[in-house]
Amino acid sequence: MAKSHINLVKLCVGAERVEDLTRWQAQRIAQTGLDHPRHVTRMWPKRAAELLDGGSLYWVFKGVILARQRVLRLDEVRGEDGILRCGIVLDDAVIRTEPVPRRPFQGWRYLPTENAPRDLPAARQNDAADLPPALSAALAEIGVR
Repeated sequence: MAKSHINLVKLCVGAERVEDLTRWQAQRIAQTGLDHPRHVTRMWPKRAAELLDGGSLYWVFKGVILARQRVLRLDEVRGEDGILRCGIVLDDAVIRTEPVPRRPFQGWRYLPTENAPRDLPAARQNDAADLPPALSAALAEIGVR
């Protein structure tokens, strides 16, 4: 029987390409000494058990899902303002996915496994690196990517 996990989808604000995300995460790890990349968000996922059962965080760049990272755990993070937040701890590996357009939204959203884009094969992980996200999405829509 297949795992009954759920995924998250999140806008990658301030990043235009997957390389921007990986560079930023490497810098944060070097600055903080954390063992893995971590994304801090206000809300704690109500479906945490399903997320931790094999779920990933899918990243949206300029309106297109282009990559994902497996969710390892959820940490409590208290901000300087004293408010408790959720630290989504991610696997170091950023896996490129088939480009899928995604309309703007705030925060994060659940992404059922059956609606998640497929991973690009290992041989194609760098295919989309030089293409703008909008072009990748347009090619995917017509079945070229």
